Amino acid sequence: MQVFLIRHPRPLVGAGICYGQLDVEAEDPQPTADRLRALLPAGTPVVASPLRRSRCLAEALHAHPLFDRRLMEIDFGEWEGRGWDQVERALLDAWAADVLHFSPPSGESAAMLQARVIDCFSDCVAELRATSVALVSHAGAIRAALGHWLQLPVDEWSQLALDFGSVTLIDVEPGAAAVLRFINR
Repeated sequence: MQVFLIRHPRPLVGAGICYGQLDVEAEDPQPTADRLRALLPAGTPVVASPLRRSRCLAEALHAHPLFDRRLMEIDFGEWEGRGWDQVERALLDAWAADVLHFSPPSGESAAMLQARVIDCFSDCVAELRATSVALVSHAGAIRAALGHWLQLPVDEWSQLALDFGSVTLIDVEPGAAAVLRFINR
């Protein structure tokens, strides 16, 4: 299956603010949708995070997108909406020491994020029975999916650069190694 991993447009939030699942507006999705639509095969279903910054792009890409909370960005819990400089240094150090399993207070770990994104994809494969799917989501969710499919260690996949409004294409087939076609286009 061709999987088009699409990151939402740039959010309208102040620099240095933690906004994982914070539901913020984003730049106009139409220019991004116009550019990306040409890359998607006709009839490709679109499944998106329900957060506005992804939802608006999904609605601009497809007349009837589907929404799934499992495609939302990582839940930063008590850090949401706070400046990164307001987060206790010891907690940031603990996160850096165990990127995969550390959970911010009342939040979730990268491992939890990865599990729910892959679970969502598996359900999409079973339910949509399509040859391609576009997942409109967030950098963390996209990185987690790529890390799983490409079997990358967390210190590699958590650092993948993904531009706002970009698309990454990967072929995912049961029982076969995933093939990355392009990233960040």
